[in-house]
Parts: sequence; structure tokens; C-alpha cells
Amino acid sequence: MNSNSKPIEIYGTTWCGDCHRSKDFLDKHQISYVWINIEEDDEAREKAVALNDGVQRVPVLVFPDNSILVEPTNSDLEVKLGLN
Repeated sequence: MNSNSKPIEIYGTTWCGDCHRSKDFLDKHQISYVWINIEEDDEAREKAVALNDGVQRVPVLVFPDNSILVEPTNSDLEVKLGLN
């Protein structure tokens, strides 16, 4: 990923284990992201739900190329980020 590109956006909640795991994975690989807590931001929650066809599931990761992963595994993230 180009270091000059915008960071990954992570839409999630503080109580979500998969959200923490995804953040930890990105931190471990020193990949920039913006954390968006959908419990504190109604507009962000609405966007996350819209990206999931009307269902609230987290985390939702939006990449600089506008692709989306919902509830990705670490393997999913490795493949998407070219780390495998």
C-alpha cells in the first residue's frame, strides 16, 4: 500500500473483540488507520450499517481503494494488504 494514501477506516465498537483484533493486527504491521466508534457517532453508525446492506456488523474496514472487509480474519487482512 502506498504510504501517501489515506488511512484505512475502521468502524467499530469498544466492546467488539474482532475490532480490537483488527486494530492490533494493523498496529503490529505499522499500518495507518482511523478508528471510528459507531457508538459515539450516529452518522458513522448509519454509514457502517449501509455498507452492510442494512445490518450492523463490526468491524467494517474501508480501504483507500474503497474496498470493504466486514469482520475480517487476520488471514483476510494479510491477503488484502499483501502481507502473505
